Amino acid sequence: MDKKKIKVTVIGAGSTYTPELINGFVSRKNVLEVESFCFMDINEEKLEIIGELTKRMLQANQMKCQLVLTNNLEEAIEGADYVLAQIRVGMLDARIKDEKIPLKYHLLGQETTGVGGFMKALRTIPVVMNIAKTMERLAPNAWLINFSNPAGIVADAVINHTNIKMMGLCNGPINMINGVKARLPEGTKEFDYDFVGLNHLCWITGVYADGKNLFDEYVMANTNLDALKNNHAVVYDQELLRATKGLPISYLNYYYFREDQIKKCINAEKTRGEICLEMEKHLLEVYKDKALSEKPSILDERGGSLYSEAAVSLIDAIENDKNEIHIVDVKNNGAYSFMDDNDVVEVKCLVNKEGVTPIPLKDFNNKHIISLMRAVKTYEKLTVEAALTGNYDTALVALLSHPLVGDYTKAKGVLDEMLEVNRDFLPLFQR
Repeated sequence: MDKKKIKVTVIGAGSTYTPELINGFVSRKNVLEVESFCFMDINEEKLEIIGELTKRMLQANQMKCQLVLTNNLEEAIEGADYVLAQIRVGMLDARIKDEKIPLKYHLLGQETTGVGGFMKALRTIPVVMNIAKTMERLAPNAWLINFSNPAGIVADAVINHTNIKMMGLCNGPINMINGVKARLPEGTKEFDYDFVGLNHLCWITGVYADGKNLFDEYVMANTNLDALKNNHAVVYDQELLRATKGLPISYLNYYYFREDQIKKCINAEKTRGEICLEMEKHLLEVYKDKALSEKPSILDERGGSLYSEAAVSLIDAIENDKNEIHIVDVKNNGAYSFMDDNDVVEVKCLVNKEGVTPIPLKDFNNKHIISLMRAVKTYEKLTVEAALTGNYDTALVALLSHPLVGDYTKAKGVLDEMLEVNRDFLPLFQR
């Protein structure tokens, strides 16, 4: 029986991450038959560069699927089976402002956490909602898999306010799990883990090797897990891990070492956005090389490591009914008993041809993790409301609710300044 041929649409395909994504399809060409890729981007120069490299990658691997380049959203979405969104509204210039302006108020401006993530959400949610609404008309049975940050907040907006099938996806969990696997005893045959959290606010709380929980005696003794590329590495000491009872994603640095992280950002020669801007320019020059027909290793420095593995393996699990476990951002539906059913959480899920089913985390009573997740989810819900309505008061109270903000004078000052510099991307907020 011939495998189903699928149409894969990539929105924001001019991103320098796209060769990483295509590499994932190349590695699974024998199990996923792509009839066509449709690349959509509003930056035609970048789209052309990425498109030409993709053609060379496909040809080098004897993949005869069609490749369409367009700046028309409807053309890109119509008839798609999977829509992959990796957009950056305002480009890296907006990210750099997100990083720099909050520091004036002694607040963090990280891309997905705190004020920076808040402003990125306000810019991103309306655009992804437009993608979702277009899918409702032109590809109602397609899956939307969103990488665009802040992925959890964007997923909460789309999943609770549209009718499409949607998942938020991050490469953080797969990197966390691989970090733990690397520290397992040699010869381990069976591995499992407990995972809990929201996007960029998550922990591994149990590690099982051949049926034995090694979390306390083995894993917590090896705590210098590799940080993701886009935040400062921190070694977690034993007292912190013993108190919190969880191995955190490196984004928890901003919560556990707030003052230290603010100082590092203030003293840094360049923001992460400025570094990424330089990387992007260099990568685009590398991609122009007509002799290049594979993903260059330098792309791993951009911070998207294993995105393709996470994304394409999800599609593989759905298309080939693989009953695999993946960590994605979906509606809670009882998986975490301490969160509301319609909260979008990051959770272990069973993935097969029927879709994505959250797996309940049983007997979880870590009060620290529960309280922090609830607080941040309150902020996320308010941020979604603000993004969908353009209501200033809701935006202000969202920042006041965030554990990394809280102070009214700082919150109002940074909000007013950032709304002004982002006014071209926030039509709902124009008063």
